[in-house]
Amino acid sequence: MGVLSHLEPKPVFDYFEKLCAVPHGSGNTKLISDLCASFARELGLKYRQEDCNNLIIWKDASAGYENAAPVILQGHMDMVCAQTEDCTKDMSREGLDLRTDGTYVWADKTSLGGDDCIAVATALAILADDSLPHPPLEVVFTIDEETGMDGAAALDCSDLKGRLLLNLDSEEEGVFTVACAGGLRADCFLPAARQALNGESCFSVSLSGLQGGHSGAEIDKGRGNAVQLMGRALYGAMEQVGALRIADLRGGQFDNVICPRCDAVVAVPAGKEEKFTSFVRKFDRIMKNELSVADGGVTLSCAAVSGTAAYDADASARMLHALLVMPQGVQVMSPDFPGLVQTSQNLGVITAEDDGLRFSLSIRSSVASEKEMLLQKVWAIITFAGGTVSTRGDYPAWQYARQSPLRDTVMAAYKRVTGKDGVALAIHAGLECGLLAGKMPGLDAVSFGPELLDIHSPRERLGVASVERMYQLVCEILKNCR
Repeated sequence: MGVLSHLEPKPVFDYFEKLCAVPHGSGNTKLISDLCASFARELGLKYRQEDCNNLIIWKDASAGYENAAPVILQGHMDMVCAQTEDCTKDMSREGLDLRTDGTYVWADKTSLGGDDCIAVATALAILADDSLPHPPLEVVFTIDEETGMDGAAALDCSDLKGRLLLNLDSEEEGVFTVACAGGLRADCFLPAARQALNGESCFSVSLSGLQGGHSGAEIDKGRGNAVQLMGRALYGAMEQVGALRIADLRGGQFDNVICPRCDAVVAVPAGKEEKFTSFVRKFDRIMKNELSVADGGVTLSCAAVSGTAAYDADASARMLHALLVMPQGVQVMSPDFPGLVQTSQNLGVITAEDDGLRFSLSIRSSVASEKEMLLQKVWAIITFAGGTVSTRGDYPAWQYARQSPLRDTVMAAYKRVTGKDGVALAIHAGLECGLLAGKMPGLDAVSFGPELLDIHSPRERLGVASVERMYQLVCEILKNCR
């Protein structure tokens, strides 16, 4: 028996457990796409699998719904692979170790990938149930949503007839997303070559204990970004000791995750060791004070280590100047949706390599001109420091539609299922709805999903009762689309 076999709705959790048994991080979606294709074949359903691993499955309308407009059910198959520091699992090769207490489902020491395999599992359960009333169904599973929505960008929509889209990729039950930010990724490079040390002392520096989290949904929480804080710490240390040289600097795995840890190795001029260690202790206290409420677990520490080479002092200074002034976090709040972030930037990944320093940023905004403004700032900072910038994963915002028959149907169905009124909101995160709307003119879309907590982190949890209510909701919506 499976770990989740006693949970309801049983078909949803059965499919979810099967999906979690295969690795499916972004960029590693062949196995899960093939698995979903095998489910379609077992159900005798028409499907099309794209070279990139996107998958579309069709099911004819149930009796009495033959003349209804098709409805698209959509989610993405990839997940953010995050794990605890002591986890030895190879998430590129191994499935997840699921756990449940009957209230929540989680994965031991790793992220769960409920974002968004619970959508895939829900759609598969609906496809497998011939007793459900529904219009013609077009089920779209995309890949690599988490790394720039590459699957949605590549999707061939030519054989999709539906213009009603239920995107099952939201994480707060009762909140229905009707608009979202656009965004892009910026990859920055500052060239440098390591040179032999010249009498300096080397220290490892570790900044840890931060919560991290989703760079869209949780960027407004005031949590610390380890890359930014490390840049600030090393810049301050450079002011104290003079010609500080960077030997290594790395942190983060994904540019859409607030970086929780960053590690460095630096070369300190001889005779300045005590000044350096004293500043590290001082800055540790400063961070603990600044983040005492939002991220109180932060720790900065250092230890003497051996070393042979580091970037030269000039290149190191240029790197630290760039990191110090690089925008991070919330930039503009929305005037239309109180409490909503309008524009933000996240420095997610940084790596020191033999030829220089590379780091990646996620830029988000619901206003296209502000997204471009932030990119201009990045260009200005990096080019002034002698580096280069390239972009990828540029996707449009999903603009709010004042008139939406589908939204009316969804809200009415939610009221019938739960007895509660739903809330329609815009979010400061990317959803595939924007890209799909650009490909399918006239698309009417709503995004929703069950309760998911601490997504993109090893603390991720999926609410069991919420999954059942959301499954019932999807079934109720489909019943009323005729």
